[in-house]
Amino acid sequence: MSHPMQASRRQFLRASGAMLALPLFESLLPRSARAVTKAPQRLLFYFVPNGIHMPAWTPSSEGTDYALTPILKPLDKLKSELLVISGLSNLPGRPDGAGDHAGGTSAFLTCTHAFKSETELKLGVSADQVAASKLGQGTRFASLPLGMEGGASVGGCDSGYSCAYSQNISWIGPKTPLAKIAGPQLLFDLLFSDGTKGKDAQEKRTRHRRSVLDFVMRDAQSLRGRLGRSDRDKLDEYLHSVRDVEQRLATMNGSCDAPMPPTDDVRLGEQLKMMSDLMVLALRCDLTRVMTFMLGNGGSGRPYDFLPDVKGAHHELSHHRNQPEIQAQLQTIDTWEVAQFAYLLQQLQTVKEEDGASLLDHSLVMFGSEVADGNSHDHSNLPILLAGRLSGAVKPGRHIRRSEPIANLYTSILNAVGVPVGKFGDDGTGPMQGLA
Repeated sequence: MSHPMQASRRQFLRASGAMLALPLFESLLPRSARAVTKAPQRLLFYFVPNGIHMPAWTPSSEGTDYALTPILKPLDKLKSELLVISGLSNLPGRPDGAGDHAGGTSAFLTCTHAFKSETELKLGVSADQVAASKLGQGTRFASLPLGMEGGASVGGCDSGYSCAYSQNISWIGPKTPLAKIAGPQLLFDLLFSDGTKGKDAQEKRTRHRRSVLDFVMRDAQSLRGRLGRSDRDKLDEYLHSVRDVEQRLATMNGSCDAPMPPTDDVRLGEQLKMMSDLMVLALRCDLTRVMTFMLGNGGSGRPYDFLPDVKGAHHELSHHRNQPEIQAQLQTIDTWEVAQFAYLLQQLQTVKEEDGASLLDHSLVMFGSEVADGNSHDHSNLPILLAGRLSGAVKPGRHIRRSEPIANLYTSILNAVGVPVGKFGDDGTGPMQGLA
């Protein structure tokens, strides 16, 4: 006789055509499975454009006693979860002539030299997609490419390079980038679709002012009565989280018919927090185990005038010409970016898995950029930061130096998630030692 309450990790509630993903509830598992449930590994690659002001980024000492630098200071409470890696290079990102942002961005996860053309693409498969071939099995989305800036992957964007090279870091094939989902509204709609499409469905929701949660609340309450106390608390917390993001989106957008507000002003911070909340929800519900996120496209010219004493566009400022007053503005931008990253990590750390560990413990989140210094367009000594433990495959709480290709880091990560590769990219030589 089958167990009446068995449920898979990807359980969905359906009511009135609505579909809502839920976390795993131990109460719904057969007793024989409750003690052996193993949390999956997750990968998230977090890209910021235009490099970093490296003197204010790089710790002066190695090991566990390193001091956080000014740019890394927002991560102070998470220091034990961080592995700062200095010295890694991505030399395939060097362009043919001008075009460092396109070359560096396209190589960020592929470690492959891009063919310089505005019409013909030739690159390689990115590390996230190699990982997704293993981790993505059985999830709703094998991977999710996300970002805060859109743009078509056609035409030229950087000194003769196709826009595809600077606007995407996830590549499923040499000629095929995965277009990212830009902004929290699009991601919310993707994750929490009501099963209907088109203008009529949108107008129906607007007319009745009904949340996507309203479609499923009756079934959720029915399910709640069958859960144990801890799982009821988990369900309530989860439904509250989804409702909170939806209400914040409604406040930002004004109405369902209004376009997404521009992301080049003070609202960027709130939109980015909503994006982080949605990423955490997608991971905790096992909708996906692999994500990429671009805070901006390669060479992004987004202005940061909402930050104190910052004037001008990011890309323009990154060409600081060694002027201290401009470098100070870059440091302000970089510190703000790291603070947004810290928020994401804090949310991952808050979610507890069935084994008592946090979502961050079973994840690896990599923070990096297409170049080191934006003025010199250096593709060596990149700003690389890892967070999380990947179920024990990574030992954080340290600063280490490694003079080798970043491709070796990806080789080690892929091996850790069960993809046996000997080397990766154009210049990889093998796994990087010292992660654990």
